Amino acid sequence: MPGTKGLCAQGMVCKPRKAYVLLGVEAELDCYDPQATLAALNAADMVVALSPYKHQATEYADVFLPIAPFTETAGTFVNTEGRAQPFNGVVKPLGETRPAWKVLRVLGTMLGLQGFDLDTIDDVRRDIAADLDVFVAGKIDNALRDMPVTIDAPSTSVERIGEVPIYSADAIVRRAPSLQKTSDAKAAQLVAMPGALMDKLGISDGSEVRVTQGKGSATMKAKRNDSLPGNCVRVAAAHPLTSCLGTMFGEVEIERLAAEQAAE
Repeated sequence: MPGTKGLCAQGMVCKPRKAYVLLGVEAELDCYDPQATLAALNAADMVVALSPYKHQATEYADVFLPIAPFTETAGTFVNTEGRAQPFNGVVKPLGETRPAWKVLRVLGTMLGLQGFDLDTIDDVRRDIAADLDVFVAGKIDNALRDMPVTIDAPSTSVERIGEVPIYSADAIVRRAPSLQKTSDAKAAQLVAMPGALMDKLGISDGSEVRVTQGKGSATMKAKRNDSLPGNCVRVAAAHPLTSCLGTMFGEVEIERLAAEQAAE
């Protein structure tokens, strides 16, 4: 209902809901903890996914609704300065595809909810605020409050440093064949490790290793990177190869593959 304060995305995973509506979300790639997120989605009574692209949601969604990508619809971006930037579609939506806001409008109307009776994107913008820049500026606050800093005892385990590679950041660049052929994209398939850790584990540069976190494992090639702390490895997130792993930051296990050992 309007004015009701809901949970954040993490809250909806930690406290699983009976139903989820995913708007442009590829849960296996867009979430901090894919394992926990997929577990919550698979346990739900109903999952509705709205996306311009076919993806893994076909395995956990009960309903998959096609929507138009941003190039085929109108809306508003908010840039890093907090400025609202309206835009319009450059081509018509393909086939019977509809912009996401129109699909949500129909769903809201069918459920008898208030505030879903807007007919045009201009109506939507006016409903948000008469002056979008003022509205957005009033919502942005990057100040840190009540954030105590604690220093834990040094970890003796191997810790993952997760990152989202530039060409894995959203659904469009993930599906751009030319971008996926670049060195930046290929680097996402490597696990970066400091030399001292590689020596300790008997791993050489370029060797295949198994990265295990929680209930998931990924086979990757090791890449030496002495800029990393001694017990840390850099393993990309938002990538199909590592989507089976857990949180972006946390304990992992690194194991030489038997084939690598036999070859020596």
